[in-house]
Amino acid sequence: MEHQNNEVVPDKGSSAPEQPESLSLAAEAEEQKKRYDDLNDRFLRLAADLDNFRKRTAREQEGLAQRANERFAVDILEVADNIERALRADNDHLREGMEQIRRLLMEILARYGITPVEALKTSFNPAEHEAVVHVPSAEAEGTIVDVVSRGYRMHGKIIRYAKVAVSKGNEEKQTEE
Repeated sequence: MEHQNNEVVPDKGSSAPEQPESLSLAAEAEEQKKRYDDLNDRFLRLAADLDNFRKRTAREQEGLAQRANERFAVDILEVADNIERALRADNDHLREGMEQIRRLLMEILARYGITPVEALKTSFNPAEHEAVVHVPSAEAEGTIVDVVSRGYRMHGKIIRYAKVAVSKGNEEKQTEE
């Protein structure tokens, strides 16, 4: 006699998932969602912190600039006071008073890194000078013969070009050649 095995063997290709495996996938998906939410929350907080840092830094820089301008203004007001005193003085002392005011102003400007550009009797340099007129003179061509408006540097950078009159040489000498 033959013995038959009546046990049902599950088909390996069946699509019915086992109960414990589906629970672990759901738990893993839930864990991934929690991690995503945590990371997203952390990202949003860092983005907000960065935005606040930028705003605070901009406010601080603006405050520094205002305080620097205030110090400069207070120093310049000393010059304005001295000009008013000079205008009230008699004519004999006016020139002396104005010379003292000019020295005071140059000292204040130097304190802030502002220095005049030397131009008279030097060669014209377009990086420092602005030629407003070319005039005949005994000086060599390209030599600055007059300063119309003084130029200034601040910490080595030109902040105002010197407006100058530049020699175009001796015209009489040029016409003879």
